[in-house]
Amino acid sequence: MNEFTVVTVLLAAVLVAAFARRVGWNSPLVILAVGLAASFLPGLERVDVPPELLLGIVLPPLLYSAALSSSYQDFRAAIQPIARLGVGLVIVTALAVGLVAWRMDPVLSLPAALLLGAVVAPPDAVAASAVGRRLGLPRRVMTLLGGESLINDATSLTLYRLTLAAVYTTTTSLAQGLVVFALAVLVGVAVGIGLAYLAQVARSGLRDPTVDTVIGLMLPFVAYWIAEEYQGSGVLSVVAAGFFIGQAAPRTTVATRLHEEPIWASVDLLLESFTFAFIGLQLRWVIKDVNDSSQSLDAALRLSLAVLAVALVVRPLYIYATELLVRSKWARRARRRPTPYRPLTGRELLVTSWAGMRGVVTLAAAAAIPVVADGAPFAERATIQLAAYTVAIGTLLIQGLSLPTLIKALKISSEDERSEDDASEARVRLLATRAASAVVRGQVDAWSGVMGRPEAERIATWATQGLLARETAAATLMHPDAALADVDMLTMTGAAPPSVIAEAREVLDAGGSDGLSREELRRRAASLTSRIAELRTQMVRAQRSTVVAERNAGRLNETVMRRIMRELDLEEEAMEASWTNRL
Repeated sequence: MNEFTVVTVLLAAVLVAAFARRVGWNSPLVILAVGLAASFLPGLERVDVPPELLLGIVLPPLLYSAALSSSYQDFRAAIQPIARLGVGLVIVTALAVGLVAWRMDPVLSLPAALLLGAVVAPPDAVAASAVGRRLGLPRRVMTLLGGESLINDATSLTLYRLTLAAVYTTTTSLAQGLVVFALAVLVGVAVGIGLAYLAQVARSGLRDPTVDTVIGLMLPFVAYWIAEEYQGSGVLSVVAAGFFIGQAAPRTTVATRLHEEPIWASVDLLLESFTFAFIGLQLRWVIKDVNDSSQSLDAALRLSLAVLAVALVVRPLYIYATELLVRSKWARRARRRPTPYRPLTGRELLVTSWAGMRGVVTLAAAAAIPVVADGAPFAERATIQLAAYTVAIGTLLIQGLSLPTLIKALKISSEDERSEDDASEARVRLLATRAASAVVRGQVDAWSGVMGRPEAERIATWATQGLLARETAAATLMHPDAALADVDMLTMTGAAPPSVIAEAREVLDAGGSDGLSREELRRRAASLTSRIAELRTQMVRAQRSTVVAERNAGRLNETVMRRIMRELDLEEEAMEASWTNRL
């Protein structure tokens, strides 16, 4: 694959994604459909992408961005159901697919069949998350799907490594597998957290948004490759680094936070578009590889459809079976202590059980299967690849196209969750306003020595009235009960705000009568403006500290915190970019 082909595929995929987003369609599925149609155009050359490119270049930034924008608070609360899906479901799916494939195809050895199971086991939540966000799935469902996709790749790739070794040498044991898995987890997480800590220290010292963003862009690749070099899980390393940096985001500069967000959104769009276009473009050539091999295309197609059926059926069976067991366990514990995670409703379980689309890891793992195994050509390679592509494309089309209809039919929404978020945001906004008011009140003593206590009190009241009125109005609109609980904040009274224009004219007139030069007036005005801007910045930072403290105490959801933080960041950025800083 030459550079022109890569650029052409990227450009076409992004244009298709732009059109799909414009009309409100699911862009990954539209790109996939266009790629499937384009793959059968006469004269189209084969688009070969090295598996190392997919696993080492495409996957790390996608995983890192997902972890960066995920709520560690929600992930930690839902770690048990996430682990059941991200580890348990992957193992069960790999075993079920492997056994079915082994029984159906007598030519396929058991290690090769289990290798196929490891390849098709991990769902990719990119398409599911896109549908969920657009249709307003509750956050706990999105947390479960996103968390599953962050750790199931590590489980699958570890199984893939073990089964591939079994195909090569036939000497891999269960004990060896457990050691490999434990080493992958420990090394991967340690490398990810260690590198993220160093990156955060560097970013905190540099405080340069451009350099900080470059460090953030390099981190997922460095974390992945170093972890893989030392037998760790590159996937878990990237996820751990993303969670660490995302949790520490409030400690970075405002400019860095505002600078990184659109860049990562653009990277996600570019890589996701390329991935789904590549999936579609490969089907024709995978079929050709089976025809060119010693395998029967009819038998390979039957096996592929059977594997697709197993992948579709195992997920809901596993989810409902384990949920029944866990709920009975929770029912016994509920009388003793509450759990931080609210179980999914029946309708939410149904949606979760149907959101099992496969993606980049399945394709990359299938493409990475060696041509030669144990000194001889690996005859089953083409059949395994066809089955992997059938599962990826089949789940994306069957589940991806029907998932929006299912969500709408079940009438699942996040209205209750939004109401809770609004109440939480209203309460925290008022707390943050109190903190900002305290900053102003802290200046009264200093001002009193210059203008007297009454005038200092009047100015402090005037400086906080607008903020108090704005945030109380916002809180009332979001959740009236939360605003009424803090209505005592409105008891602050004072003189009416003076006319800024009139005072400015008085200063100019006084300057003329006192004989002050224009340069002196400019110096005094610049000094006053600078002090006012500094005071406003201190107020915003006090509000931000309050918001972060509420998140750290577990009283504010991280999603709501980021929403408020962005508003405060934009306000501080506007003050830093103001014309007053040129004085």
